[in-house]
Amino acid sequence: MSTSPVIQHDNPPIVACTISRDVQLFDLLIEDMETALGDSWGDLSFDDAITFLSQPEAASLQFVTIAMDAQDEDNLHKVSNIIAAAKGARIKVILIAEDLSPGALHKLLREGGDDFVPYPLPENELARAIARVLAVDQTPKSSASAPAPVATGDRSGVVIPVHGLAGGTGASMMAVNLAWELANIDKADPPRVCLIDLDFQFGTIATYLDLPRRESVLELLTDISAMDADSFMQAMLTYGDKLYVLTSPTDMIPLEMVSSADIHRLIEMARVNFDYVVIDMPSTMVEWSQTVLEAAHVYFAMIELEMRSAQNTLRLKRALQSEDLPFEKMRFILNRAPGFTDLNGKSRVKRLAESLGISIEVLLPDGGKAVMQSADHGSPLAEGAPKNPLRKEILKLAKSVHDVNVTAVADAKA
Repeated sequence: MSTSPVIQHDNPPIVACTISRDVQLFDLLIEDMETALGDSWGDLSFDDAITFLSQPEAASLQFVTIAMDAQDEDNLHKVSNIIAAAKGARIKVILIAEDLSPGALHKLLREGGDDFVPYPLPENELARAIARVLAVDQTPKSSASAPAPVATGDRSGVVIPVHGLAGGTGASMMAVNLAWELANIDKADPPRVCLIDLDFQFGTIATYLDLPRRESVLELLTDISAMDADSFMQAMLTYGDKLYVLTSPTDMIPLEMVSSADIHRLIEMARVNFDYVVIDMPSTMVEWSQTVLEAAHVYFAMIELEMRSAQNTLRLKRALQSEDLPFEKMRFILNRAPGFTDLNGKSRVKRLAESLGISIEVLLPDGGKAVMQSADHGSPLAEGAPKNPLRKEILKLAKSVHDVNVTAVADAKA
């Protein structure tokens, strides 16, 4: 490894370099670069990077890794200039970020960062990122110009709404990861899975999967009565060639802009074209919330072990039962649940369920920083942190849902 500001063309040739305020602050990056490249890499400071990238010696570089932490947010203009210089020289850029704000990371990715890896580096993740950015025939995970998904019209999908009963309970995270796990649950016969973001004002599914928001979504919502299978499918995007996504619109629109009849038609269109329809619901209850509940096969309600969730659960229960709506479809999921050895916490969970008169059927562990990092990167946990305990529990839930559905289909055919 060379640590001088100017990279020397020794043998072997330098094919990559790290760029940072001080590479010694990122010792795991040094180890992973040496593992991946041996001695074929060098190091540059922020101040020296732009100068070097404009020199002929930089022609041998295939990629650079730009490592940053929270202190570097004051130097984002420098990093942006480095990214621009690298892209001008047709050099790939991998961002390595520790405690960088989501806004800063999003800005750098939009300005030309090709990939992102959180720091501390997950095992083998840098090698995967290098492989991704250098793959000549890499297929983008999503593209507005990609062929539109094809309608089938031969399905009778399972409708699974996910509703956060208090802010920050992880409903969107759950919807994204559940949908992705269902799309990958059977390698031999993968089900068709659709993810719909019905939070028309603050929906974040597009952000969680790094998908663009399209004008066609608003066009679809403003005239659902005229929607056919082709227009429905053309408004969707695909993630990883497996998951079909209808994002929220580009601009905020009133939740009441669509009627109950519109939502019913939208869900039915999804059901006949997909095996599973996962819906990310707005936290607000509106007129068409009843339509979604009645269409649902199972309705996941996300809560936490705190007073807001308890009070809102009780209010929702009273509202549904007073209107004689199918409260029995609700399945309560406790996010950031106490650990297995936390006996006091487990006792609190039991008391919460008893006091509310509900059954908490799924306990999800705290996924830690990996959850936010995965969201910032725009990918499901299964891709960025497959061994994360939260991801494992969501995978178990997806398998349970799929097994029940397969059994029900088999019984219906018998």
